[in-house]
Amino acid sequence: MAKFLLRRLLNYVLLVAVATSLAYLLAASALHPRVNYEGRAPRPSEAVIDAKLDALNLNDKTPLWERYGTWATGVLHGDFGKTWLGESVNAEIARRFGVTLRLLVTGMVVGGVIGVLLGALSAVRQYRLTDRLITAGSFLVMSIPVFVLGVLLQVGATKVNDVTGLKIFEFSGEYAAGLSGGFWAQLADRLKHLVLPTISLALGQIAVFSRYQRSAMLDVLAADFVRTARAKGLRRRTALLRHALRTALIPSVTYFTYTFGMLLVGTTLTEKIFGWHGLGEWFVDSVGQNDVNAVAAVNCVAAVLVLVAGLASDVVYAVLDPRVRVGG
Repeated sequence: MAKFLLRRLLNYVLLVAVATSLAYLLAASALHPRVNYEGRAPRPSEAVIDAKLDALNLNDKTPLWERYGTWATGVLHGDFGKTWLGESVNAEIARRFGVTLRLLVTGMVVGGVIGVLLGALSAVRQYRLTDRLITAGSFLVMSIPVFVLGVLLQVGATKVNDVTGLKIFEFSGEYAAGLSGGFWAQLADRLKHLVLPTISLALGQIAVFSRYQRSAMLDVLAADFVRTARAKGLRRRTALLRHALRTALIPSVTYFTYTFGMLLVGTTLTEKIFGWHGLGEWFVDSVGQNDVNAVAAVNCVAAVLVLVAGLASDVVYAVLDPRVRVGG
């Protein structure tokens, strides 16, 4: 197992390096931090602007490969440089990373678990009402863009709050401004703010995984080993859970790494819609501000998160499938 994971890790590290480098080169080519200074009134002199951009390694008059070399050297030493305002990119990542991670983990766990269970149920109840309802709901959710889904959830939450006269749902920020009270009061407030963003992310995951898991489960249900298990006297539920579902999970685990990338994109939009000050919101703002170092840093963090998801997928795959020979 260790040899297998090490080999996979080396592959992922190489992919992260390539992806991050391409992201920086694209950002440095397409974004123009100079306009942030030229639009000021009074407009600074050209020499002042050049000096400021040189200090931040953002001067477009400097050859691209030279800027990339300076940036890459800093990254290798753990320094992602400065924003166009001169603030530490590392400090901003540290402040925002936990916000994004909370959304990712909750959306991933809730969406993945419910999606797999609904997909398995849909396969077991093939062509019945349950299967048709799950199928229709999945296609409906997949046809709605994330930002539209987020707005619809906000509208629905507002109506529920108005009808009940209670603030059951909160959807602006991570917590209420000026919140006071003990640990449990603060936890309850944060959970209220977390519900709608989590639903917004999880619904897409549920829709995708339910479709994928249904297909995988149908293939397994028709396999000989499931019929053999039933013929040996195992109850239907035991055969489905212990043999069919475990085997059908294998392709879903492999697919997880790819859906995790889509979840990152959904997080970016969700943070903007619900006012969560995470990496996704910062990325959108940084593109608008022509902030090359910030854009490259967020892409690097996203690539690392996909790497971690890929490793987790490999571990679970090896656990579920005993045929995997990790030492070969």
